[in-house]
Amino acid sequence: MAQHRKITSLLAGAALAFSGTAAFAADYTLTISSWAPPTHNINAKMWPKFTEMVEEATDGKVTTELKLGLAPPPAQMDLIQDGAADLSIIFHGYQAGRFVTTKLIELPGYTGNAEEASVAYWRAYDKYLSNANEHRGVKVVAMHTHGPAQLHTADKVTELDEISGLKLRVPGGVGGDVGEALGATGIKVPAPKVYETLASGAADGVVMPVDSRQGFKLTEVAPHLYEMPGGFYRGSFAFIMNEGSFQRLPEDIRTALEEEVFGEPISREIGKIWDAGDQNSLELTKETEGNTITVASEADQARFEEISASIIDSVIEEVGETGVDAQAAYDMLTEALSED
Repeated sequence: MAQHRKITSLLAGAALAFSGTAAFAADYTLTISSWAPPTHNINAKMWPKFTEMVEEATDGKVTTELKLGLAPPPAQMDLIQDGAADLSIIFHGYQAGRFVTTKLIELPGYTGNAEEASVAYWRAYDKYLSNANEHRGVKVVAMHTHGPAQLHTADKVTELDEISGLKLRVPGGVGGDVGEALGATGIKVPAPKVYETLASGAADGVVMPVDSRQGFKLTEVAPHLYEMPGGFYRGSFAFIMNEGSFQRLPEDIRTALEEEVFGEPISREIGKIWDAGDQNSLELTKETEGNTITVASEADQARFEEISASIIDSVIEEVGETGVDAQAAYDMLTEALSED
């Protein structure tokens, strides 16, 4: 067995481990910080897919190690900037004011699944949104979004008007704007706290992707699903990497990662996993006793479209104030995610 060497400089920015064992030939191990539950698709499938792609692109020279609970969701950006881990996933809505351009993908009204939306999102980010430099201090590995977010409640909701007055867990960003426009009282807690918030009765429901019915066990505490075709919003996520950790990798490895993994390739694969999670959760909902699915009526769909219009206009104006061409980015997303 070859000698095992490891570089440990967490606060300085390198959590790269060298391993020369006969059984495993990776030279570099990148530490991943993740805040989702162990069984959630973020940890069960997304990071494993990322690792698989990294290992394949680098001929096994680079692998990863997943660590949970290093910091709460809103602290992940700072954690990576400080070098306490090499990689993480961030949800932009948890940090109000820090990210503005990312709200464009959160808007209601897009068609298309998470794969299509994540690819379109990366392209819009690469062409327009990255000019705002909102992720300064870290390297952006992927930009992606989950499928359409829907309403999950303890008591059944059958009409849009019934949302008014409900206490709903909503994320920051556009999700919060939509909740307010519908007359709900917003309760902001990170996704990992959703189950206990609903179980305790502190909230009447939550607006999250369908994937969460399995990932966060909503079938147990929010048995009723109210589905708005196209969703109430979409969430904005990024995979990010410590810049120093990336630069410490050899040039040929950096090139392989840039060409074969980072950007559109991994953004697409993450989108596929979000889609599969939605389908699995729909099946679980149908199979779980006491769970129901109600699709919004055409009248309520039309009303929600009217409500959404002012939110869309407001976000485009807000994003434009960052200096990026917000209208062009929105048009790019809309064209990519429009029905044929």
